[in-house]
Amino acid sequence: MNLTEVIASRKTKTIYRDGDRVIKLFNQNYSKADILNEALNQARVEDLGLNVPKILEVTCIDGKWAIISEFIEGKTILQLMQEDPENIEKYIEIMLDAQMLIHTKHSPMLSRIKDKMNRKILSADLDPVTRYELLIRLEGLPTHDKVCHGDICPSNVIVTPEGKVYVLDWSHATQGNASADIARTYLTFYLADESAEAEMYLDMFCEKSGTDKRYVQRWMPIVAASQSVKGNLEERDFLLRWANVADYE
Repeated sequence: MNLTEVIASRKTKTIYRDGDRVIKLFNQNYSKADILNEALNQARVEDLGLNVPKILEVTCIDGKWAIISEFIEGKTILQLMQEDPENIEKYIEIMLDAQMLIHTKHSPMLSRIKDKMNRKILSADLDPVTRYELLIRLEGLPTHDKVCHGDICPSNVIVTPEGKVYVLDWSHATQGNASADIARTYLTFYLADESAEAEMYLDMFCEKSGTDKRYVQRWMPIVAASQSVKGNLEERDFLLRWANVADYE
């Protein structure tokens, strides 16, 4: 097994290319349950007919857990946007179309997004009144069963030389309301200081889906609060500012 060609490095994992395989090697203290759940999510999504790298193996390498999947040749939407900034709208549309295709699928064994967000809001650094208001709003929003990726962003979508679009990183996949998934990507753009791209993306989704923008906005404080649990200090402060229900009334 060749662990010399690094594709990407994160705080909790390093991703290597080994020929036609990708090895995602997690840090030693990373939760085994989370790693196995990520692999299970991806395996379940593979059966839905989406372009997803196939899981080949889950193993241990020198005491560290690893997920091994097929390598997809191509460029991420992020790379394409950086190389061709005049056509950012086109690349955002490619990413959004892939996301909306995911939302047409159903996978009953995935965990429910409302349950996940409920747990995270209970753990978030919120005052009791805000936490209560967010939980009440979450309970009142429609419950759907669409597959939601949970982390669609320009670096998680690859376009092959033939034009096929693949979606990577299914660790946050759930089933639930598509607008929650859209709100997550919208906030990801803002976290990257790309507010213009965020608004372009949201406007494009609302036009393509016939969704009232206010409906997606009702999810934003909930999504922001739930995401604040895992963010670094700067991201957490930013997200908690978005977790004000009154701003979206």
